[in-house]
Amino acid sequence: MDDVTLNGLFPVGVALRLSRQSIPTIDALVTMSSIEKSSNFIEQIIETDLAEGRVKAIHTRFPPEPNGFLHIGHVTSICLNFGLAEKYQGTCNLRFDDTNPEKEEQVYVDAIKEDVRWLGFQWEGAARYASDYFDKLYQWALYLIKEGKAYVDHQDAGMMAKTRGDFTTPGTNSPYRDASIEVNLAEFEKMRAGEYEEGCCSLRAKIDMQSGNMNLRDPILYRIRKQAHHQTGDQWCIYPSYDFAHGQGDAIEGVTHSVCTLEFQDHRPLYEWFLANLPVPHQPKQYEFARTNLNYTITSKRKLKKLVEEGVVSGWDDPRMPTISGFRRRGYTASALRKFSAMIGVSRTDSVVDVSMLEHAIRDDLNAHACRAMAVLQPLKLVITNLPADEVQEMVAAEHPNKPEQGQRKLPFTRELFIDRSDFTENTTLSRKKFKRLVFGEYVRLRSAYVIKADDVIKDDAGEIIEVHASYVPNTVGKNPPEGIRPRGVIHWVSASYGRKAMLRLYDRLFTHEAPGRSEDFMSYVNPNSCVECQALVEPGLAAALPEQSFQFEREGYFVADRYDHSPEYPVFNLTIGLKDTWTKKV
Repeated sequence: MDDVTLNGLFPVGVALRLSRQSIPTIDALVTMSSIEKSSNFIEQIIETDLAEGRVKAIHTRFPPEPNGFLHIGHVTSICLNFGLAEKYQGTCNLRFDDTNPEKEEQVYVDAIKEDVRWLGFQWEGAARYASDYFDKLYQWALYLIKEGKAYVDHQDAGMMAKTRGDFTTPGTNSPYRDASIEVNLAEFEKMRAGEYEEGCCSLRAKIDMQSGNMNLRDPILYRIRKQAHHQTGDQWCIYPSYDFAHGQGDAIEGVTHSVCTLEFQDHRPLYEWFLANLPVPHQPKQYEFARTNLNYTITSKRKLKKLVEEGVVSGWDDPRMPTISGFRRRGYTASALRKFSAMIGVSRTDSVVDVSMLEHAIRDDLNAHACRAMAVLQPLKLVITNLPADEVQEMVAAEHPNKPEQGQRKLPFTRELFIDRSDFTENTTLSRKKFKRLVFGEYVRLRSAYVIKADDVIKDDAGEIIEVHASYVPNTVGKNPPEGIRPRGVIHWVSASYGRKAMLRLYDRLFTHEAPGRSEDFMSYVNPNSCVECQALVEPGLAAALPEQSFQFEREGYFVADRYDHSPEYPVFNLTIGLKDTWTKKV
């Protein structure tokens, strides 16, 4: 028998066909039988590695550089790395790639930790840092020098770039490449002692200046940076490169599957060269997947930082920013972001995802979970003439129409109300299909309250309507009106005396161009109407909303109480997303 089908040990459709030479161990079979079928190529690799015994347990890591806030592109990486650990009963580290003190700050470290937790993940043990391994990396740099595989180069950056060549021209050796081991050890010690200024020299690996892979043309291992580090202070004035620190950090931590985005694919030969030429305790493997690219969105940290520094947005967590904290403040939920990550999946090929997919994910999530409420953005006074001025009736409305377990809310119904100005017209020629709101002389239902009839209007000297006088139809709360009365539709309202004033921030997409990141002139594509503030009247219970609590303002959109500015004394709500996608019509 050349091969064997292991039916019965797996759920339906998950049987693996394996060669006799790679029959899995019993431990691997037990692990594999408890998981679902793989959904992407990385999971297929992992399942093969487990089945063939290459690894006993899965160990991944999420390694952000703390030089900015995490954005939507990081969500996929977070969900993938932590999700793999969860699915295969493994572990996932959070490790900060903090090798460049010039751009890194503690505030970014703290924000990244909070974002990962908010998404619903927890890393294994304490957070780790590349800087935790600076001593070991320094010793490994000395090891390469002693092996004749690293040298101190005194060429400046311009000369190094020139001698490195390009994709059509091979590089040329540095004049310092063949210095003796003793000279290189002495020069590296001078770098370590701070005897050279920044840019004067660097430590390079001695690999192959003729290589077709630019990353193998004697890459930099250490450069001089005379700046304090947020973790190590002034202990070091030389810092390892990302390429030198990354794979070795994986090896130290016992990472089995180092999952990166496709821009690191050409770096993998260098990743493997370091592991092969250093006495590392473990041999991790690197795999690449496509990064998340959204239209109408920028994810370059450099460009996002420019938006912050030039005051285009209020900060990294501005609700218009594509950062996790920005989405959170705008009212996007962690479950919606995770659902979006699952929707786009894991691919080997870069592509651009339509941002409407992300917007669909949040609409779907909020429609299912957000409580309902009423807010009037363009108030027009409505006077119920057959209700005494001092009478207050209590209406009851469901918190959510499809979730009775969420309870009910109480709405004060008074003689003077406010409706939205767009919900009334004197034009009696409009068809019921075209205008399902209040028309002079006709009926409409007030949400969770009476059917009313518009009897009269009051206008100012300019001829603008300032009041609508109406009468309510008795016994129509929760009941059909008498025969012959046909309400056009249902409109929302707020009590004039009990409603609360609130600030609403109406957010839209930050950029008007489909691909703003392709141009350095991306600032010219900023949407001037990406944030419009307006005063509104909201039902009284909304003043007690908790920060980050989401609502569907009926017939208006989904809103969230701002996590910082909202208070009972001054309610502030941010528009998360409209009820329907209207962007296509705008453009």
